[in-house]
Amino acid sequence: MKWKDNIFFILVEPKESGNIGSSARAIKNMGFKNLVLINPPELTEEAKWMAWRSVDVLQKAEIFNNLDEAIKDKALIVGTTRRRGSKRGAIIDVRQGVRRIHEVAQDNKVAILFGREDKGLFNEEVEKCGYLITIPTSNLQPSLNLSQSVLLVAYELMRVEEIYDYHMERQFYVNQGELEKLYERLKCILKKTGYIPENKDMEERIINNFKHLFGRTGLTFWELKMIHGLLSHIEEIHQKTNC
Repeated sequence: MKWKDNIFFILVEPKESGNIGSSARAIKNMGFKNLVLINPPELTEEAKWMAWRSVDVLQKAEIFNNLDEAIKDKALIVGTTRRRGSKRGAIIDVRQGVRRIHEVAQDNKVAILFGREDKGLFNEEVEKCGYLITIPTSNLQPSLNLSQSVLLVAYELMRVEEIYDYHMERQFYVNQGELEKLYERLKCILKKTGYIPENKDMEERIINNFKHLFGRTGLTFWELKMIHGLLSHIEEIHQKTNC
């Protein structure tokens, strides 16, 4: 399978049918084919017109009612953003971000999230991302159209293979379903051992930090097994201590 087949461009609750069509055309322009839509509007004739010579991408687009279903089998989740802030996790330039996407996509599925035209990605959606990428723009008009963002990210991804030559072992990463199981177990054990205090906000902050840490780099199956082994060891020690 070519690495491009492992890249999924996910539009989260897009409002304009024409933007969906333009996005389909944008990803096909750059040699990609996987378009995913979360709660999209009805696809009108405008969408087909804007997807000129890319209606096949539009017609094959996967549609989901919620984001969790769309990303559960993906090894890496990357968001796109214009806004910055401490609560939005790691934000890096698009040209840096695509290098990691290209590397992981050699053997694993990667999701790239694009938010709503008017509101972008919500905080709870950002928390699902390993990191965020941003496209530098002028302060005179910093906001990009949805399909423009899709086009620029797809373009940088297309070029990354020409610019960077990776000489490293192929790595297979666990998907989001396995990571969610790990986060739940991690939260349970950290609460048992008293590392997480009885404070809901602090609990969410600690677990989200782990999500950003593991989500940003991805976890191989060996690393996942090692962490579960470490958690089992912590559980055993805690049980003996509390006998």
